[in-house]
Amino acid sequence: MFLSSLRKYAGLSLSVLLILSCNNHTAKRSVAPSGIYKAERVRNISDSALLDMVQRQTLKYFWDFGHPVSGLARERSNIAYHYGLETVTIGGTGFGVMAIIAGTERKWISRDSAAGRLLKMVNFLSKADSYHGIFPHWMHGETGKTIPFSPKDDGADIVETSYLFEGLLCAREYFNRDNIKETSLRKVINDLWHRADWNWHTQGGRNELFWHWSPDYGWAMNFSIHGWNECLVTFLVSASSTDHAIDPAVYHKGWASGEHFINGKEYEGIKLPLGFDYGGPLFFSQYSFMGLDPHGLKDRYADYWIQNLDHTLINYKYCIADPRGYKGYGENCWGLSASDSYQGYAAHSPTNDLGVISPTAALAAFPYTPEYSMKALKHFYNDLGDKLWGQYGFVDAFNETRDWQAQSYLAIDEGPIVVMIENYRSGLLWKLFMNCPEVKSGLKKLGFESSYYKN
Repeated sequence: MFLSSLRKYAGLSLSVLLILSCNNHTAKRSVAPSGIYKAERVRNISDSALLDMVQRQTLKYFWDFGHPVSGLARERSNIAYHYGLETVTIGGTGFGVMAIIAGTERKWISRDSAAGRLLKMVNFLSKADSYHGIFPHWMHGETGKTIPFSPKDDGADIVETSYLFEGLLCAREYFNRDNIKETSLRKVINDLWHRADWNWHTQGGRNELFWHWSPDYGWAMNFSIHGWNECLVTFLVSASSTDHAIDPAVYHKGWASGEHFINGKEYEGIKLPLGFDYGGPLFFSQYSFMGLDPHGLKDRYADYWIQNLDHTLINYKYCIADPRGYKGYGENCWGLSASDSYQGYAAHSPTNDLGVISPTAALAAFPYTPEYSMKALKHFYNDLGDKLWGQYGFVDAFNETRDWQAQSYLAIDEGPIVVMIENYRSGLLWKLFMNCPEVKSGLKKLGFESSYYKN
């Protein structure tokens, strides 16, 4: 029953599916208490000051809690699923890089300190395990050696690596001054960029991208990436490569050929252009768009602002309707995405609803639904803060029906909060990523329209 239920997300992140399938039967013991520190809350502050506070507190996950040797982002704040604090995440590190840039721009971190931290991180990555320049999902934060994500997932992970470069390309554009640290940082990022062989993941020129390659098992996992899900940026970065770019056919005949790509049906009175029924978890409209600016972004398949807005509104309206009668759901308490739950890690969505709200879902939706996201933020902070607000911002998830709160923070959920709030406020990360020459080239190559260039 459990594995059959996963098939409805046939194109869903394999990261999510593997955690679900490998750990569901141990879920009751998988999330160990981490001693969540309840941070002080300031009452009666302006909306702008509240956004400052949430961004700054959440940023501490990457700045204060980054691995002391490598500086990379730890996967999570607690010991769970048989791995611990030595485990750093490549995709979460990319999100963390973008969060550090936001913190630097707002002067919560000095520019010199930020450049120094990022230089330490990329120098570590330059010597760490990679496979044809593509990094693993997890590695050891002190040694740089691969930590297998699953028995055969012990090598290259092209999706996690694309999130890393989503952040690194922003860093290269932001730290543009002519001094030793920033010049060195740009050089190492460029070296990593030129080394990454995205085309290797077409298995010798097939019109598909394959998620994993293992030095021990080769292409045994054989997971071809089809849309619609969180992997759009993977195809864009792969097409943008200076040295190892994929052919546009990989995008059009691979990504756009998935059985869950075109939708066109209505949910909660809203027509959804692409994706699963009800849109799937909200991270689908967030991870790729931390760098990709969806405003005016179109191709032959969709207008991506409309796609992401409609996906978010469907999720919001579903929570208001609350067809399963969960406690707390409503216009001030919404947002279903992948996160920890009382059953272990789960990909929450309207079609997989356990009554678990993930704060990252509504907060990383600020660019799409600022009014609704602000209502959720104030509710999480003012009304539920005694249970939810801690040393790195809001805990990963909660369920009011069961009076359950996660004892954890996760890098892939913390990063989007800082970055997408910043994109709502200033567009900073969008401007940096979209103005990369390679990104503009890749978008044109795949047939995208964008306000950042003329076709």
